[in-house]
Amino acid sequence: MKHQLSALLRITKIMLASACFLLISACLISIDTVNHYVDEATITEPSTLVRHTVVSDGHPMALWEKPMAESKGIILFVHGRTWSGLPDFDLQVEGEQLSLMDGMVDQGYGTYAVDLRGYGGTPRDASQWLSPKKAANDVINVVRWISQRHEEMPVHIFGWSYGSVISLLASQIDDSHVASLTLFGFWLDLDAVTIEPSDSPTLERRVNTARAAASDFIVPGSISQSAIDGFVTQALAADPVRVDWRYQNDFLSIDPTQINTPILLLQGEFDPLTPTAFQSRLFTRLKTADKRWVVISGGDHAAFLETPRRQFIRVFSDFIDQFNP
Repeated sequence: MKHQLSALLRITKIMLASACFLLISACLISIDTVNHYVDEATITEPSTLVRHTVVSDGHPMALWEKPMAESKGIILFVHGRTWSGLPDFDLQVEGEQLSLMDGMVDQGYGTYAVDLRGYGGTPRDASQWLSPKKAANDVINVVRWISQRHEEMPVHIFGWSYGSVISLLASQIDDSHVASLTLFGFWLDLDAVTIEPSDSPTLERRVNTARAAASDFIVPGSISQSAIDGFVTQALAADPVRVDWRYQNDFLSIDPTQINTPILLLQGEFDPLTPTAFQSRLFTRLKTADKRWVVISGGDHAAFLETPRRQFIRVFSDFIDQFNP
């Protein structure tokens, strides 16, 4: 009987040891899975959105923040011609992770997105018009405000489409609070003679459309229909009326030989608005030696909302990581 009890105890110990080994192994596998998930630049929950009002030359500017405790750097996102900061950079669609602000928070950055005059939460000014120099000056003032709020930390600027030329012009005028400049969807021909549509423009206040909101999604299968629908809904809610611009020829005052800010130039492989010749003219003329030109394979004008999103975030993060304080 004693021998049977002894054998039973030995078997029990072996079974308990095996169970412990399996439990430890399962935990290790789980930890590895979590690390892999983070490395792919995805997130589990949207970050908290905070609204600020920044006064630029007497005009209230809506500034949206997604904070990151003990961030390694700060990013300001500057939107394009038609849609404001939140539809562009904080798109929220149930079951999908599309927000570029959230994606960069996950990389360790505090993020902000500005609404320029007439866009999103920022009203038009008394003139009813927006111009390149006015927009660039507002970006400079917002960057200065963000930097001061973060103990004079320099700010990484990300400009998309129209935002790319606005940000470039702003950096040319004053780069004293700029850590780096990332340009995506750069559309300007620096050798153009004129880009003004009319010598005497009149206010249009054109109503934005669902078709216009969906027009940047070009590559078939690169984004779900629910995501497109979500963007259309959120974009039209934020920006029902197209902002009126004038003096666009002022963009031609951009001189890359005066730009000494580190620059990442991102180009979507299938973006019809950003000819390679335009990218080349800018890239080869930039004064800064800290520059990189990356083509996002499979990407179009909205690549950071589509299939290339992870590649986009990784390239963006790897570049600006070099220029943190």
